Amino acid sequence: MKTLKTALLYSVLTLFVSCQYLDDYSGSPISVPPQLVLEENIQYELPFEVLTTTQEDVEIRNGGYGSAATAHPRRKGEFYAITDRGPNTDFLDGKKFPVSDYTPRIGLFSVTNDGEIVLKKEILLKDPNGNPISGIPNPEGKGATGEIPYDIDGNQLSFDDFGLDAEGLVALHDGSFWVSDEYGPHIVHYSANGVELERISPYGINEGNGGRKIPAVFAKRRPNRGMEGLGITPDQRTLAGIMQSTMYNPERIQTDLTRILLFDLRTGKTKQYLYRQENTNLSNSEIVGLSSTEFLVIERDGKFSGEGPVQKHLYKIDISGATDVSSANDEDEFGLLLNGKTLEESTWSEIENAGIVPVTKTLVADLVQKTGYPHDKLEGIWLIDNHTLGCINDDDFAVTDEDDNGIIEQKILPGETPTIDASSLYMIKLDTPLNN
Repeated sequence: MKTLKTALLYSVLTLFVSCQYLDDYSGSPISVPPQLVLEENIQYELPFEVLTTTQEDVEIRNGGYGSAATAHPRRKGEFYAITDRGPNTDFLDGKKFPVSDYTPRIGLFSVTNDGEIVLKKEILLKDPNGNPISGIPNPEGKGATGEIPYDIDGNQLSFDDFGLDAEGLVALHDGSFWVSDEYGPHIVHYSANGVELERISPYGINEGNGGRKIPAVFAKRRPNRGMEGLGITPDQRTLAGIMQSTMYNPERIQTDLTRILLFDLRTGKTKQYLYRQENTNLSNSEIVGLSSTEFLVIERDGKFSGEGPVQKHLYKIDISGATDVSSANDEDEFGLLLNGKTLEESTWSEIENAGIVPVTKTLVADLVQKTGYPHDKLEGIWLIDNHTLGCINDDDFAVTDEDDNGIIEQKILPGETPTIDASSLYMIKLDTPLNN
């Protein structure tokens, strides 16, 4: 009898525990914490389909889920990832969009008991009236970068007032999302169904919408290197955005200085901090909130590991001792000045002599060292637990234009065996817990 009772108790407990991982609709087990089924440091490709094939037999894939990633706020085996503006390559004075009607989207992914990554749902981003947007650049006054859009045949396209080059993603407990982009740069609030609820832009951009603003200096972002990462503090009160690279403030400047923006969702007040990269012209492509003052940040180059030494680093940063470099007036075009020079123009010695302290940073993982990471664009972090991260790359929809001749080519990873780049998840374990 005692053995029977023990067996029954074990069965009940097993059923209770497993029920939290059952699919909401089918009842079949589909969502499993990745630590239970995935191997460390191994590539798991995200699912994709082929959007179209060019005349040169190049596949344009509906992958692209790698511009950002974030944990589902409630389900431990699920994460969200977002695409950017869609397939594109450099062309003339702008960008060629071979699938010009592509709508940026959020994907909900889960880990199955078989160790597969499945796409459960896609959420297309829409304007305030519920119409799907595109990834086509904004016109002047709406967040223009100076990039001219062209279709696959080289014909100029019309601009899109609500176009978005999505790069940062936050999922809230209420089911809605915040997304940052590289145009305005904008920070946009979307409903659970992808409808725009609020668009926050720098002063001087979208002035007619009467909404909240971020400091005007952020409009000095470098084209295609805007607000590349977006995170939120654990209490979901403060957004944290990070610029990919040095802003063109007041002109074309490429140094090792980038900016972090904090935006209080309750008051709309902002703070700014400086981040020092390890070298000139690197990219900060993700930020994840760990506490009210600590964040996880990606710092990388744009190289493939098959081509020589590369940098794909994760840093834990702390803003508690850093200096807020906001100017007295958020509408100041160039932001805070030091002896008549912008912060981007100033040397670190000049910045330090002014009493300005950047955020502190500690290396927590080298992806190349851990995994051999073959991809060029490490851009998404899924915070799984205090010791475990899921890292995701942007595959650029599997296309590129290496020769800058306007002919779209397949994006191939360097190596002995030609392999098409694919957005993939790598689960890594950290040597030191993120929150000690």
